[in-house]
Amino acid sequence: MGNEDFKQDKLIPIAQRSFASYEEMYRIVDFLNKTLKEKYNIMFGLTKNNKDGSMVITIYEF
Repeated sequence: MGNEDFKQDKLIPIAQRSFASYEEMYRIVDFLNKTLKEKYNIMFGLTKNNKDGSMVITIYEF
């Protein structure tokens, strides 16, 4: 098991926010992960709520 696998097993959600769907939000989340993941030990996740179409962004620490 590499370091990456070990870190992802210990993701702890620290904040979550729901907002209206924005088609290219995944690009912002990708940018944040590439920029902040290694320096601050945080990671961003993005999901879409299929019931109302809203997006949910979650910030994790590891």
